[in-house]
Amino acid sequence: MAIENFIPSIWSARILQNLQKSLVYGQPGVINREYEGEIRNVGDSVKINAIGAITVGAYTKNSDISDPEEITGAGTTLLIDQANYFNFQVDDIDRVQARPDVMGEAMREAGYALKDELDTDLAALWSQVSADNFIGTNSVPKTDANTAGYPLNYLLQLATLLDQNNVPSDGRWVIIPPWFKEQLLKGDTRILNPGSPQAEGRLTNGNIGRIAGFDVLVSNNVVNTADDNYKIMAGHPMAWTLAEQIVKVEAYRMEKRFADAVKGLHVYGAKVIRPTAMAVLHIDRP
Repeated sequence: MAIENFIPSIWSARILQNLQKSLVYGQPGVINREYEGEIRNVGDSVKINAIGAITVGAYTKNSDISDPEEITGAGTTLLIDQANYFNFQVDDIDRVQARPDVMGEAMREAGYALKDELDTDLAALWSQVSADNFIGTNSVPKTDANTAGYPLNYLLQLATLLDQNNVPSDGRWVIIPPWFKEQLLKGDTRILNPGSPQAEGRLTNGNIGRIAGFDVLVSNNVVNTADDNYKIMAGHPMAWTLAEQIVKVEAYRMEKRFADAVKGLHVYGAKVIRPTAMAVLHIDRP
């Protein structure tokens, strides 16, 4: 519906902002951006190199050490293969009659919409996690959600999977849907408030505290497939990477209207680069 349909005789001094979700998956501390580099457009790529294991030998006094071994490594490519845009206009009459900053608020809404699309795409990367780190499966999720203490039990199982793969304990996170948060908080009082000293300085968006060694974050973007089959991801920022860029923002004058318009292009790519440094719980909602 066009904005002129809402023009009253006297405009409010404020614009009612849309309700917005917290953007969780794409924030610093959850995903790394170490390989972002210079991204200019969709189709660009980022080369990521990995160094293989280095052998350690026992040293014997007055004996020669072995010849230096060659460093081996494997590389992977992060392709910038996603692109989203916005394009909106504000009529001159709307801008004149409206006391608030219609254009500025529209830009904020556009920015949020782009980030929300990115967050949703990142949540879908659960499928790139090693299947050995699944609890339940996509086709056979866990269904014992009414068992006493089940939320904490599953978080401990996720932590064990990460422990077995030598994932650093510092910086671990788990992202849960709101209904799982409710079950967790009802069943366990050991979760730390995010304002406590232990949680001070950690993540903010969606953070409800810490338990089982995880920063616990809540998101409405947790993947939910058919029949309320949720994909709860846990891991470490080292497990995956994101490269993004707003490559174009153009303001222009509408040729056939008395209106200003703005369009922008957001490109990005994301990839799980250490599939064993994340784990996924497939679980049905009770």
